[in-house]
Amino acid sequence: IRMSHDHHMNSSVLPATHPPEHHHSTAAPVHGHGSDMMMMAMTFHFSYENVPLLFSGLVINTPGEMAGAFVAVFFLAMFYEGLKIARECLLRKSQVSIRYNSMPVPGPNGTILMETHKTVGQQMLSFPHLLQTVLHIIQVVVSYFLMLIFMTYNGYLCIAVAAGAGTGYFFFSWKKAVVVDITEHCH
Repeated sequence: IRMSHDHHMNSSVLPATHPPEHHHSTAAPVHGHGSDMMMMAMTFHFSYENVPLLFSGLVINTPGEMAGAFVAVFFLAMFYEGLKIARECLLRKSQVSIRYNSMPVPGPNGTILMETHKTVGQQMLSFPHLLQTVLHIIQVVVSYFLMLIFMTYNGYLCIAVAAGAGTGYFFFSWKKAVVVDITEHCH
């Protein structure tokens, strides 16, 4: 038995105030408080009218508002990339309890080579770990905000997320340290 859900997708659920070009056959109703109903596009679109942005009271309706939202989202995505790199740098600086572990590995012609690996740790009840925990929470919240912004399917906002992430990576990631194991053997 096949059940049809088309009654949720027909244009009769759209308020009469929406212009016909905003009717999307792949839109899903989003129920708000009271009797207000907004349609959320399920395909990419380039609109600047009635675009909800994260919170119910934050709706983009003009080209200027969209430009402002684009800039804000761009910098939020850049901040996210910078935060990821900053957390890595802080982690490297706060690592303590360095241990060196040696282990035998097979070498050429049946010989045994010793490889040494450095193991570092961090104390759980320390300021650096507490700071990492707070920064992790901020990073998770920002990443979900960016995901929800992208899920508006608004082309301008999606471009802002992608461009901001790319720009942030470009400016911040070059500082990432590359770890080279000097005991690594090439065969």
